[in-house]
Amino acid sequence: MSSTEGTSRNVIPAQLLRGQKALVTGANSGIGRATAIALGRAGADVVVNYVAGREEAEKAVEEITAFGVRAAAYEADVSVEDQVVAMTNRMVQEFGTIDILVANAGLQRDAALTDMTLAQWQKVLDVNLTGQFLCAREATKEFLRRGVVPEVSRAAGKIICMSSVHQIIPWAGHVNYASSKGGVQMMMATMAQELAPKRIRVNAVAPGAIKTPINRSAWETAQAQEDLLQLIPYKRIGDPEDVAHAVVGLASDLMDYVVGTTLYVDGGMTLFPGFATGG
Repeated sequence: MSSTEGTSRNVIPAQLLRGQKALVTGANSGIGRATAIALGRAGADVVVNYVAGREEAEKAVEEITAFGVRAAAYEADVSVEDQVVAMTNRMVQEFGTIDILVANAGLQRDAALTDMTLAQWQKVLDVNLTGQFLCAREATKEFLRRGVVPEVSRAAGKIICMSSVHQIIPWAGHVNYASSKGGVQMMMATMAQELAPKRIRVNAVAPGAIKTPINRSAWETAQAQEDLLQLIPYKRIGDPEDVAHAVVGLASDLMDYVVGTTLYVDGGMTLFPGFATGG
């Protein structure tokens, strides 16, 4: 493990997102939790969405409110249309509007192709792809209703889709997950093309190997870490804060001219490191 491992240091300007209202789905753990906290640190009021684990969601809310902003935990399954509509309507009613959507909720149901059930395939597509579509659709309705408020942001709204390096890197044994993230990439770009004239910015963040509960087996032992680092030119495994910082930047006016882009946060994993000494 590299001696430079770890990046929890606060690098977020305290008022970068002051006055904005953010919704982060799947925000009670991992990347979603770190992102929700980073948005609060940057001055945004934050809704922490979760589908299970209310206690962890409430702990995230406590951390966020310590920055002097508002936060609340909303339970909703992003793959269920009625729950997404109700969650968005509740946020608009209680927080006044929504300025930033981070469509982060996702899961894995891994299996070899011939062993994968239709239920495993469908569940991953429902949450990882359909869930992002539903949340983006409902947030966009509010963006269009409200329009640009110049003293808050130069954009009418910002959508950040959470993708993965596996939107372009095939991943044997994970055909449902890789397919869902490939779908996220094209969904994001198509939404960006459609919504840019409305001053709504849509982008994506594609994490590589990040220390989260969803991939614990890939980094929790010394041998697993050694194997994983062979795929990462930067020679450290990412922290959730690495991704959170990228999201905050994309959500801010510092990146107001960034539209339809995927930002890879991967330590160089998409540089095909195997070709550094061969090919």
